[in-house]
Amino acid sequence: MIRAILSLLIYLWPWSHPAVSAQERIVTDNEHAWFSYFGDHPVSKRWELHIEGQWRRHDVGLKWQQLLVRPGVNFALNPNVILTAGYGFVDTFEYGDYPVPYRFPEHRLFEQFLLKQKLGKLDIQHRYRLEQRFLGVRSDPTVENIDSSRYENRFRYMARFNIPLTADKKFYIGTFDEFFINFGRNVAANVFDQNRAYVALGLPIAQATRVEVGYLFQTLQQRNGRIFEFNHTFQVNLFSNVPFFRK
Repeated sequence: MIRAILSLLIYLWPWSHPAVSAQERIVTDNEHAWFSYFGDHPVSKRWELHIEGQWRRHDVGLKWQQLLVRPGVNFALNPNVILTAGYGFVDTFEYGDYPVPYRFPEHRLFEQFLLKQKLGKLDIQHRYRLEQRFLGVRSDPTVENIDSSRYENRFRYMARFNIPLTADKKFYIGTFDEFFINFGRNVAANVFDQNRAYVALGLPIAQATRVEVGYLFQTLQQRNGRIFEFNHTFQVNLFSNVPFFRK
């Protein structure tokens, strides 16, 4: 049912490139496994060091899909409003039945606004993120070296809900939906970049440290606008808020 609805949306998306007809569009499925670390480590009352690494594998973990490293700095305007800025490096590999033409690196800067709120027993987060992306390009397809880059902008919005399963909220269901929109003159046919829908079981494993094990469904439109990936992803995410200073 979900796949049928998404397939219909893909064929009706108004921002899809007008030169690509519905008959030319291709939908392909992939199976991934992502293993991630998200650390927000306090260094003072308002400042935190953000440390993030993601090991993304294709074919249920057998082959490389992406490697992502994303450090940053958090500043708390108040307990419910967090500002973040940082840098990300992404190494993207060829994978699937319709791979990218070649493996390429990406350097990106990002700025983020995180708003936290409560609705009854629910913990809710709204995350707004801007990214300035520098993607590695081969100016000559016959040469293996990456010798130039293409600049693109991307906007991301995520709404996340934590549903407690116990009174102390240590065990919970975490779920979110996040969409990505590309913009700028270098964007090709994929103004819509992707959407991620996620659900997981969260549980504590140590002080200020928890793990989530779950499933992510990613709908991704490739740069040419013709190919849409339905990516079924098993995820294990480790979260830590262990402070880097002594009170």
